[in-house]
Amino acid sequence: MADKQNKLWGGRFSESTDQFVQEFTASVNFDQRMYAQDIRGSIAHATMLSEVGVLTDAEREAIINGLTEIREEIERGEFQWSVALEDVHMNIEARLTDRIGITGKKLHTGRSRNDQVATDIRLWLLDHIDLIDRELHRLMQGMLGLAEREAATIMPGFTHLQTAQPVTFGHHLLAWFEMLRRDRERLADCRKRTNRMPLGSAALAGTTYPINRERTCELLGFDEVCQNSLDAVSDRDFAIEFCAMAALCMTHLSRMSEELVLWTSAQFGFINLPDRFCTGSSIMPQKKNPDVPELVRGKTGRVNGHLICLLTLMKSQPLAYNKDNQEDKEPLFDAVDTLLGSLRAFADMVPAIEPNRDVMREAARRGFATATDLADYLVRKGIAFRDAHEVVGKAVGYGVSSKKDLSDMSLSELRQFSDQIDDDVFEVLTLEGSVSARNHVGGTAPDQVRAAVARARQRLG
Repeated sequence: MADKQNKLWGGRFSESTDQFVQEFTASVNFDQRMYAQDIRGSIAHATMLSEVGVLTDAEREAIINGLTEIREEIERGEFQWSVALEDVHMNIEARLTDRIGITGKKLHTGRSRNDQVATDIRLWLLDHIDLIDRELHRLMQGMLGLAEREAATIMPGFTHLQTAQPVTFGHHLLAWFEMLRRDRERLADCRKRTNRMPLGSAALAGTTYPINRERTCELLGFDEVCQNSLDAVSDRDFAIEFCAMAALCMTHLSRMSEELVLWTSAQFGFINLPDRFCTGSSIMPQKKNPDVPELVRGKTGRVNGHLICLLTLMKSQPLAYNKDNQEDKEPLFDAVDTLLGSLRAFADMVPAIEPNRDVMREAARRGFATATDLADYLVRKGIAFRDAHEVVGKAVGYGVSSKKDLSDMSLSELRQFSDQIDDDVFEVLTLEGSVSARNHVGGTAPDQVRAAVARARQRLG
Protein backbone atom coordinates (compact mmCIF):
# COMPACT_ATOMS: atom_id res chain seq x y z
CA MET A 1 0.00 0.00 0.00
CA ALA A 2 2.98 2.32 0.45
CA ASP A 3 3.35 2.82 -3.28
CA LYS A 4 -0.37 3.64 -3.60
CA GLN A 5 -0.06 6.29 -0.92
CA ASN A 6 2.95 7.90 -2.63
CA LYS A 7 0.87 8.51 -5.75
CA LEU A 8 -0.67 11.96 -5.90
CA TRP A 9 -3.81 10.35 -7.28
CA GLY A 10 -3.82 7.18 -5.11
CA GLY A 11 -6.87 7.80 -2.97
CA ARG A 12 -9.32 5.91 -5.18
CA PHE A 13 -7.12 2.80 -5.53
CA SER A 14 -7.05 -0.22 -3.24
CA GLU A 15 -3.81 -1.81 -4.46
CA SER A 16 -0.43 -0.71 -5.71
CA THR A 17 0.37 -0.31 -9.39
CA ASP A 18 2.03 -3.31 -10.95
CA GLN A 19 5.77 -2.64 -11.21
CA PHE A 20 5.89 -3.26 -14.94
CA VAL A 21 2.78 -1.13 -15.53
CA GLN A 22 4.33 1.62 -13.42
CA GLU A 23 7.42 1.67 -15.63
CA PHE A 24 5.42 1.18 -18.84
CA THR A 25 3.14 4.14 -18.17
CA ALA A 26 5.75 6.52 -16.76
CA SER A 27 6.98 9.41 -18.87
CA VAL A 28 9.46 11.04 -16.53
CA ASN A 29 12.46 9.59 -18.38
CA PHE A 30 11.70 11.84 -21.35
CA ASP A 31 9.36 14.58 -20.14
CA GLN A 32 11.78 15.75 -17.44
CA ARG A 33 13.35 17.95 -20.11
CA MET A 34 10.30 20.21 -19.69
CA TYR A 35 11.18 20.96 -16.05
CA ALA A 36 11.91 24.64 -16.66
CA GLN A 37 8.60 25.17 -18.47
CA ASP A 38 6.72 23.21 -15.80
CA ILE A 39 8.19 25.41 -13.09
CA ARG A 40 7.44 28.59 -15.07
CA GLY A 41 3.84 27.49 -15.44
CA SER A 42 3.54 26.67 -11.75
CA ILE A 43 4.97 30.00 -10.65
CA ALA A 44 2.51 31.85 -12.89
CA HIS A 45 -0.36 29.68 -11.63
CA ALA A 46 0.57 30.30 -7.98
CA THR A 47 0.88 34.03 -8.62
CA MET A 48 -2.60 34.13 -10.17
CA LEU A 49 -4.11 32.01 -7.36
CA SER A 50 -2.80 34.45 -4.76
CA GLU A 51 -4.16 37.43 -6.70
CA VAL A 52 -7.68 35.92 -6.74
CA GLY A 53 -7.50 34.97 -3.04
CA VAL A 54 -7.15 31.19 -3.34
CA LEU A 55 -3.62 31.30 -1.89
CA THR A 56 -2.26 33.71 0.70
CA ASP A 57 0.73 35.89 -0.14
CA ALA A 58 2.83 33.81 2.26
CA GLU A 59 1.79 30.57 0.55
CA ARG A 60 2.58 32.05 -2.87
CA GLU A 61 6.05 33.13 -1.73
CA ALA A 62 6.76 29.72 -0.18
CA ILE A 63 5.72 27.99 -3.42
CA ILE A 64 7.75 30.31 -5.66
CA ASN A 65 10.85 30.08 -3.47
CA GLY A 66 10.52 26.31 -3.28
CA LEU A 67 10.11 25.96 -7.05
CA THR A 68 13.09 28.23 -7.67
CA GLU A 69 15.24 26.08 -5.39
CA ILE A 70 14.02 22.91 -7.13
CA ARG A 71 14.94 24.37 -10.53
CA GLU A 72 18.44 25.10 -9.24
CA GLU A 73 18.64 21.59 -7.78
CA ILE A 74 17.71 20.10 -11.16
CA GLU A 75 20.24 22.28 -12.99
CA ARG A 76 22.99 21.19 -10.59
CA GLY A 77 22.14 17.56 -11.38
CA GLU A 78 21.13 16.80 -7.77
CA PHE A 79 17.41 16.16 -8.29
CA GLN A 80 16.30 12.55 -7.82
CA TRP A 81 13.75 11.67 -10.51
CA SER A 82 11.35 8.88 -9.59
CA VAL A 83 9.56 6.60 -12.04
CA ALA A 84 7.06 5.89 -9.26
CA LEU A 85 5.93 9.51 -9.55
CA GLU A 86 5.32 9.00 -13.27
CA ASP A 87 6.11 12.37 -14.82
CA VAL A 88 7.90 15.68 -14.50
CA HIS A 89 4.87 17.39 -12.94
CA MET A 90 4.34 14.94 -10.09
CA ASN A 91 8.08 14.69 -9.40
CA ILE A 92 8.37 18.44 -8.98
CA GLU A 93 5.16 18.77 -6.96
CA ALA A 94 6.19 15.93 -4.62
CA ARG A 95 9.59 17.51 -4.09
CA LEU A 96 7.95 20.87 -3.42
CA THR A 97 5.74 19.28 -0.76
CA ASP A 98 8.82 17.67 0.81
CA ARG A 99 10.44 21.11 1.02
CA ILE A 100 7.58 23.36 2.14
CA GLY A 101 4.99 20.97 3.55
CA ILE A 102 1.25 21.04 2.98
CA THR A 103 1.42 24.35 1.11
CA GLY A 104 3.05 22.46 -1.74
CA LYS A 105 -0.12 20.39 -2.15
CA LYS A 106 -2.15 23.58 -2.67
CA LEU A 107 -0.30 24.38 -5.89
CA HIS A 108 -2.48 21.99 -7.85
CA THR A 109 -5.66 23.85 -6.94
CA GLY A 110 -7.67 24.77 -10.04
CA ARG A 111 -5.63 22.77 -12.54
CA SER A 112 -5.07 19.23 -13.78
CA ARG A 113 -2.12 17.40 -15.23
CA ASN A 114 -4.06 17.55 -18.50
CA ASP A 115 -3.93 21.33 -18.86
CA GLN A 116 -0.54 21.42 -17.14
CA VAL A 117 1.17 19.15 -19.66
CA ALA A 118 -0.56 20.88 -22.56
CA THR A 119 0.83 24.18 -21.28
CA ASP A 120 4.31 22.80 -20.64
CA ILE A 121 4.67 21.30 -24.08
CA ARG A 122 3.56 24.54 -25.74
CA LEU A 123 6.02 26.58 -23.66
CA TRP A 124 8.79 24.10 -24.44
CA LEU A 125 8.04 24.14 -28.16
CA LEU A 126 7.87 27.95 -28.23
CA ASP A 127 11.35 28.13 -26.67
CA HIS A 128 12.70 25.68 -29.25
CA ILE A 129 10.95 27.31 -32.18
CA ASP A 130 12.89 30.44 -31.28
CA LEU A 131 16.15 28.46 -31.19
CA ILE A 132 15.37 26.92 -34.58
CA ASP A 133 14.50 30.32 -36.02
CA ARG A 134 17.89 31.67 -34.93
CA GLU A 135 19.69 28.76 -36.63
CA LEU A 136 17.62 29.20 -39.78
CA HIS A 137 18.51 32.88 -39.79
CA ARG A 138 22.21 32.09 -39.33
CA LEU A 139 22.17 29.54 -42.15
CA MET A 140 20.34 31.92 -44.47
CA GLN A 141 22.80 34.72 -43.72
CA GLY A 142 25.73 32.42 -44.49
CA MET A 143 24.05 31.29 -47.69
CA LEU A 144 23.59 34.90 -48.83
CA GLY A 145 27.25 35.69 -48.15
CA LEU A 146 28.41 32.76 -50.28
CA ALA A 147 25.88 33.59 -53.03
CA GLU A 148 27.15 37.17 -53.20
CA ARG A 149 30.77 36.04 -53.46
CA GLU A 150 29.89 33.54 -56.20
CA ALA A 151 27.37 35.71 -58.10
CA ALA A 152 29.36 35.39 -61.34
CA THR A 153 30.74 31.86 -60.88
CA ILE A 154 29.41 29.89 -63.85
CA MET A 155 28.20 26.33 -63.41
CA PRO A 156 25.80 24.08 -65.33
CA GLY A 157 22.15 24.16 -64.41
CA PHE A 158 20.46 20.77 -64.61
CA THR A 159 17.14 19.22 -65.40
CA HIS A 160 16.85 15.43 -65.13
CA LEU A 161 20.47 15.70 -63.85
CA GLN A 162 21.45 16.50 -67.44
CA THR A 163 23.15 19.75 -68.40
CA ALA A 164 20.40 22.21 -69.31
CA GLN A 165 21.56 25.86 -69.30
CA PRO A 166 24.38 27.80 -67.69
CA VAL A 167 23.61 29.38 -64.34
CA THR A 168 25.83 30.78 -61.63
CA PHE A 169 26.70 29.20 -58.31
CA GLY A 170 25.30 32.27 -56.59
CA HIS A 171 21.99 31.85 -58.41
CA HIS A 172 21.83 28.19 -57.39
CA LEU A 173 22.48 29.08 -53.75
CA LEU A 174 19.64 31.57 -53.87
CA ALA A 175 17.33 28.72 -54.89
CA TRP A 176 18.32 27.01 -51.63
CA PHE A 177 17.69 30.26 -49.81
CA GLU A 178 14.13 30.48 -51.16
CA MET A 179 13.37 27.00 -49.82
CA LEU A 180 14.52 28.08 -46.36
CA ARG A 181 12.63 31.36 -46.59
CA ARG A 182 9.38 29.44 -47.00
CA ASP A 183 10.36 27.16 -44.11
CA ARG A 184 10.94 30.17 -41.89
CA GLU A 185 7.54 31.59 -42.85
CA ARG A 186 5.92 28.27 -41.95
CA LEU A 187 7.78 28.20 -38.64
CA ALA A 188 6.52 31.70 -37.76
CA ASP A 189 3.00 30.69 -38.71
CA CYS A 190 3.22 27.56 -36.56
CA ARG A 191 4.43 29.68 -33.64
CA LYS A 192 1.23 31.76 -33.74
CA ARG A 193 -0.97 28.72 -33.12
CA THR A 194 1.40 27.24 -30.55
CA ASN A 195 1.30 30.49 -28.57
CA ARG A 196 -2.11 29.89 -26.99
CA MET A 197 -2.56 28.92 -23.34
CA PRO A 198 -4.51 25.82 -22.22
CA LEU A 199 -3.90 26.38 -18.48
CA GLY A 200 -7.13 26.84 -16.57
CA SER A 201 -8.99 24.24 -18.60
CA ALA A 202 -8.25 21.75 -15.81
CA ALA A 203 -9.01 18.11 -16.68
CA LEU A 204 -11.50 18.92 -19.46
CA ALA A 205 -14.30 21.17 -18.14
CA GLY A 206 -12.61 24.10 -16.45
CA THR A 207 -12.69 24.74 -12.70
CA THR A 208 -15.07 26.14 -10.11
CA TYR A 209 -12.31 28.25 -8.55
CA PRO A 210 -12.35 31.98 -9.40
CA ILE A 211 -9.27 31.82 -11.61
CA ASN A 212 -8.10 34.61 -13.90
CA ARG A 213 -6.82 32.88 -17.05
CA GLU A 214 -6.02 36.17 -18.78
CA ARG A 215 -3.65 37.04 -15.93
CA THR A 216 -1.88 33.67 -16.15
CA CYS A 217 -1.67 34.13 -19.91
CA GLU A 218 -0.02 37.52 -19.38
CA LEU A 219 2.46 36.13 -16.85
CA LEU A 220 3.52 33.33 -19.20
CA GLY A 221 3.73 35.52 -22.30
CA PHE A 222 1.12 33.68 -24.37
CA ASP A 223 -0.76 35.65 -27.02
CA GLU A 224 -4.19 34.40 -25.94
CA VAL A 225 -6.00 31.73 -23.96
CA CYS A 226 -7.48 28.62 -25.57
CA GLN A 227 -11.20 29.25 -25.90
CA ASN A 228 -12.63 25.79 -25.23
CA SER A 229 -11.59 23.59 -22.33
CA LEU A 230 -12.27 20.29 -24.11
CA ASP A 231 -10.20 21.29 -27.10
CA ALA A 232 -7.46 22.93 -25.04
CA VAL A 233 -6.42 19.79 -23.16
CA SER A 234 -6.65 17.44 -26.15
CA ASP A 235 -5.32 19.60 -29.01
CA ARG A 236 -1.98 18.56 -30.45
CA ASP A 237 -2.40 20.32 -33.81
CA PHE A 238 0.49 22.61 -32.97
CA ALA A 239 2.84 19.63 -32.54
CA ILE A 240 1.66 18.09 -35.81
CA GLU A 241 2.02 21.42 -37.55
CA PHE A 242 5.55 21.81 -36.25
CA CYS A 243 6.49 18.31 -37.39
CA ALA A 244 5.03 19.05 -40.84
CA MET A 245 7.20 22.16 -41.04
CA ALA A 246 10.21 20.21 -39.74
CA ALA A 247 9.68 17.39 -42.25
CA LEU A 248 9.53 19.85 -45.12
CA CYS A 249 12.56 21.78 -43.90
CA MET A 250 14.51 18.53 -43.51
CA THR A 251 13.41 17.54 -47.01
CA HIS A 252 14.90 20.80 -48.29
CA LEU A 253 18.12 20.18 -46.38
CA SER A 254 18.15 16.65 -47.81
CA ARG A 255 17.87 17.99 -51.38
CA MET A 256 20.78 20.32 -50.67
CA SER A 257 22.69 17.43 -49.12
CA GLU A 258 22.18 15.31 -52.22
CA GLU A 259 23.70 18.05 -54.36
CA LEU A 260 26.61 18.51 -51.96
CA VAL A 261 27.31 14.77 -52.02
CA LEU A 262 27.26 14.77 -55.83
CA TRP A 263 29.34 17.94 -56.13
CA THR A 264 32.08 16.68 -53.80
CA SER A 265 32.46 13.43 -55.74
CA ALA A 266 35.37 12.90 -58.12
CA GLN A 267 32.85 12.61 -60.96
CA PHE A 268 31.69 16.21 -60.41
CA GLY A 269 34.43 17.88 -58.36
CA PHE A 270 32.47 21.14 -58.19
CA ILE A 271 33.21 21.92 -54.54
CA ASN A 272 35.41 21.06 -51.61
CA LEU A 273 34.11 20.73 -48.06
CA PRO A 274 36.58 21.51 -45.27
CA ASP A 275 37.99 18.46 -43.53
CA ARG A 276 36.13 19.27 -40.31
CA PHE A 277 32.83 18.35 -41.99
CA CYS A 278 34.08 15.05 -43.44
CA THR A 279 35.46 11.71 -42.30
CA GLY A 280 37.70 9.07 -43.79
CA SER A 281 37.52 5.36 -44.47
CA SER A 282 38.82 2.63 -42.18
CA ILE A 283 40.27 0.75 -45.17
CA MET A 284 40.64 3.21 -48.08
CA PRO A 285 43.17 5.90 -47.17
CA GLN A 286 42.22 8.19 -50.07
CA LYS A 287 38.61 8.63 -49.02
CA LYS A 288 37.12 11.91 -47.81
CA ASN A 289 33.46 11.27 -47.14
CA PRO A 290 30.86 14.09 -46.92
CA ASP A 291 29.36 12.67 -43.74
CA VAL A 292 27.50 15.79 -42.58
CA PRO A 293 25.29 16.11 -45.67
CA GLU A 294 24.91 12.33 -45.89
CA LEU A 295 23.75 12.15 -42.29
CA VAL A 296 21.33 15.06 -42.70
CA ARG A 297 19.94 13.31 -45.78
CA GLY A 298 19.49 10.16 -43.70
CA LYS A 299 17.93 11.92 -40.70
CA THR A 300 15.18 13.32 -42.90
CA GLY A 301 13.42 9.95 -42.81
CA ARG A 302 13.05 9.94 -39.04
CA VAL A 303 11.49 13.42 -39.02
CA ASN A 304 9.08 12.41 -41.79
CA GLY A 305 8.23 9.41 -39.63
CA HIS A 306 7.52 11.59 -36.59
CA LEU A 307 4.93 13.52 -38.59
CA ILE A 308 3.14 10.30 -39.53
CA CYS A 309 3.43 9.12 -35.92
CA LEU A 310 1.64 12.18 -34.54
CA LEU A 311 -1.04 12.15 -37.24
CA THR A 312 -1.72 8.50 -36.48
CA LEU A 313 -1.68 9.18 -32.73
CA MET A 314 -4.48 11.74 -33.02
CA LYS A 315 -6.63 10.28 -35.79
CA SER A 316 -8.98 8.20 -33.61
CA GLN A 317 -9.00 9.98 -30.26
CA PRO A 318 -12.35 11.04 -28.84
CA LEU A 319 -12.48 14.23 -26.80
CA ALA A 320 -10.95 15.06 -24.44
CA TYR A 321 -7.56 13.96 -23.07
CA ASN A 322 -6.46 10.33 -23.48
CA LYS A 323 -3.33 8.56 -22.25
CA ASP A 324 -2.37 8.13 -25.92
CA ASN A 325 -1.22 11.74 -25.82
CA GLN A 326 1.73 10.77 -23.65
CA GLU A 327 3.15 9.45 -26.93
CA ASP A 328 3.30 12.96 -28.41
CA LYS A 329 6.49 14.01 -26.69
CA GLU A 330 9.18 11.63 -27.90
CA PRO A 331 8.50 12.17 -31.62
CA LEU A 332 8.15 15.92 -31.10
CA PHE A 333 11.30 16.14 -29.01
CA ASP A 334 13.30 14.14 -31.54
CA ALA A 335 11.95 16.16 -34.46
CA VAL A 336 13.07 19.35 -32.72
CA ASP A 337 16.48 17.94 -31.82
CA THR A 338 17.08 16.56 -35.31
CA LEU A 339 16.06 19.73 -37.13
CA LEU A 340 18.00 21.96 -34.76
CA GLY A 341 21.15 19.85 -35.06
CA SER A 342 20.89 19.66 -38.85
CA LEU A 343 20.46 23.42 -39.15
CA ARG A 344 23.44 24.05 -36.86
CA ALA A 345 25.61 21.74 -38.95
CA PHE A 346 24.55 23.44 -42.19
CA ALA A 347 24.92 26.93 -40.74
CA ASP A 348 28.54 26.10 -39.92
CA MET A 349 29.26 24.21 -43.15
CA VAL A 350 27.63 26.20 -45.96
CA PRO A 351 29.70 29.41 -45.61
CA ALA A 352 32.84 27.25 -45.64
CA ILE A 353 32.07 25.61 -49.03
CA GLU A 354 34.96 26.10 -51.46
CA PRO A 355 33.84 26.12 -55.11
CA ASN A 356 36.16 24.77 -57.80
CA ARG A 357 35.34 27.54 -60.26
CA ASP A 358 37.33 26.21 -63.22
CA VAL A 359 35.79 22.76 -62.90
CA MET A 360 32.29 24.23 -62.74
CA ARG A 361 32.93 26.40 -65.78
CA GLU A 362 34.34 23.55 -67.82
CA ALA A 363 31.33 21.39 -66.90
CA ALA A 364 29.01 24.14 -68.13
CA ARG A 365 30.82 24.09 -71.50
CA ARG A 366 29.87 20.46 -72.00
CA GLY A 367 26.38 19.30 -72.85
CA PHE A 368 25.46 22.10 -75.28
CA ALA A 369 24.30 24.34 -72.45
CA THR A 370 23.81 27.34 -74.76
CA ALA A 371 21.48 25.56 -77.18
CA THR A 372 18.43 27.47 -75.90
CA ASP A 373 20.34 30.74 -76.32
CA LEU A 374 20.98 29.86 -79.99
CA ALA A 375 17.27 29.12 -80.50
CA ASP A 376 16.34 32.47 -78.90
CA TYR A 377 18.89 34.17 -81.16
CA LEU A 378 17.21 32.68 -84.24
CA VAL A 379 13.78 33.76 -83.03
CA ARG A 380 15.07 37.32 -82.74
CA LYS A 381 16.14 36.94 -86.41
CA GLY A 382 12.51 36.27 -87.33
CA ILE A 383 12.42 32.46 -87.30
CA ALA A 384 9.46 30.82 -85.54
CA PHE A 385 10.49 29.16 -82.29
CA ARG A 386 9.50 25.65 -83.40
CA ASP A 387 11.61 26.01 -86.53
CA ALA A 388 14.47 27.47 -84.51
CA HIS A 389 14.20 24.52 -82.14
CA GLU A 390 14.61 22.11 -85.07
CA VAL A 391 17.59 24.04 -86.48
CA VAL A 392 19.40 23.97 -83.13
CA GLY A 393 18.57 20.30 -82.66
CA LYS A 394 20.33 19.52 -85.94
CA ALA A 395 23.31 21.65 -84.90
CA VAL A 396 23.51 19.75 -81.62
CA GLY A 397 23.36 16.46 -83.50
CA TYR A 398 26.27 17.63 -85.61
CA GLY A 399 28.13 18.63 -82.43
CA VAL A 400 27.62 15.21 -80.91
CA SER A 401 29.04 13.45 -83.98
CA SER A 402 31.92 15.91 -84.40
CA LYS A 403 32.55 16.19 -80.63
CA LYS A 404 32.26 19.98 -80.75
CA ASP A 405 30.29 22.27 -78.49
CA LEU A 406 28.23 24.96 -80.22
CA SER A 407 30.67 27.62 -79.09
CA ASP A 408 33.55 25.66 -80.69
CA MET A 409 31.95 25.52 -84.14
CA SER A 410 33.01 27.95 -86.84
CA LEU A 411 30.58 30.37 -88.41
CA SER A 412 30.53 28.32 -91.63
CA GLU A 413 29.67 25.19 -89.66
CA LEU A 414 26.79 26.94 -87.94
CA ARG A 415 25.50 28.53 -91.13
CA GLN A 416 24.96 25.13 -92.73
CA PHE A 417 21.93 24.87 -90.44
CA SER A 418 20.58 28.40 -91.03
CA ASP A 419 21.75 31.30 -93.17
CA GLN A 420 20.31 33.65 -90.53
CA ILE A 421 23.31 32.97 -88.31
CA ASP A 422 25.91 35.78 -88.39
CA ASP A 423 29.09 36.76 -86.56
CA ASP A 424 27.12 38.13 -83.59
CA VAL A 425 26.00 34.60 -82.70
CA PHE A 426 29.16 34.06 -80.67
CA GLU A 427 28.02 36.70 -78.17
CA VAL A 428 25.15 34.44 -77.15
CA LEU A 429 27.08 31.18 -77.34
CA THR A 430 29.54 32.17 -74.62
CA LEU A 431 28.73 31.10 -71.08
CA GLU A 432 29.05 34.66 -69.79
CA GLY A 433 26.75 35.93 -72.51
CA SER A 434 24.21 33.25 -71.72
CA VAL A 435 23.91 33.96 -68.00
CA SER A 436 24.07 37.74 -68.48
CA ALA A 437 21.29 37.69 -71.08
CA ARG A 438 18.75 36.52 -68.47
CA ASN A 439 18.77 39.96 -66.92
CA HIS A 440 15.46 40.12 -65.08
CA VAL A 441 14.25 39.66 -61.50
CA GLY A 442 14.94 36.05 -60.59
CA GLY A 443 17.30 35.61 -63.55
CA THR A 444 20.89 34.42 -63.70
CA ALA A 445 22.67 37.66 -64.62
CA PRO A 446 25.32 38.32 -61.94
CA ASP A 447 23.92 41.81 -61.30
CA GLN A 448 20.49 40.27 -60.77
CA VAL A 449 21.97 37.74 -58.34
CA ARG A 450 23.63 40.53 -56.36
CA ALA A 451 20.40 42.53 -56.35
CA ALA A 452 18.50 39.45 -55.15
CA VAL A 453 21.01 39.02 -52.31
CA ALA A 454 20.51 42.65 -51.30
CA ARG A 455 16.72 42.26 -51.29
CA ALA A 456 16.96 39.04 -49.32
CA ARG A 457 19.21 40.63 -46.70
CA GLN A 458 16.74 43.47 -46.26
CA ARG A 459 13.87 41.03 -45.70
CA LEU A 460 15.93 38.77 -43.48
CA GLY A 461 17.02 41.56 -41.16
